[in-house]
Amino acid sequence: MIAATKKWIFLKISGALLIPLMLWFILNLIRIYDQGYDEVITFFTNSSSKFLFSLFIIDAYFFSAISISEVFEDYIHNDKIKSVANKLLYASAVAIPIITIILISRL
Repeated sequence: MIAATKKWIFLKISGALLIPLMLWFILNLIRIYDQGYDEVITFFTNSSSKFLFSLFIIDAYFFSAISISEVFEDYIHNDKIKSVANKLLYASAVAIPIITIILISRL
């Protein structure tokens, strides 16, 4: 399979998975928006909320990294700059969700 086809398939799958996770997060954010600190901590200490939020963060960063890398492919013509930009993008798309998940798991 061509690499561009794999990217396209991953983009579509991660986008489709992102829709229910985004709805879940928005509905819960509305529910805890006006609540106090304790209610927010209670929400994030619930194991199912931790799992779904972690999945949401991973999928959102995966989706955004693939999308932004396509912009790099289209608009950056220097191969060295494109390579560095993609490596930094993918490194941040791995590091930021991991840091977020570690911090949430400590709650």
